[in-house]
Amino acid sequence: MLISRGFGLAKNVAVIATRKLPKTVVQTRNSGHSYMYRDVKEAPRKDVWMAEISTGIMWWWVLWHMWHDWGHIVGEFDYPDPSKWTNEELGIPPDDVDL
Repeated sequence: MLISRGFGLAKNVAVIATRKLPKTVVQTRNSGHSYMYRDVKEAPRKDVWMAEISTGIMWWWVLWHMWHDWGHIVGEFDYPDPSKWTNEELGIPPDDVDL
């Protein structure tokens, strides 16, 4: 059964492979600008430089504040020492209680 389905699948793949694909279509929209279907234009160098500079500034800002103001991430209060907590605070019943 799988072999018979495989032949049909191979025939369909061969038909699809022989079809010609449509070329890139340039359409004019109502706004007057051109629309390129499946056409990727390279970004201008100015835009690439601006993206690199703004990304660098953003990472500098993040890393600077993580180094100098790390209290924003971990909290501004000291973490309590768990060895000083009592059994009552931890919810541990006294030893003389029968369960």
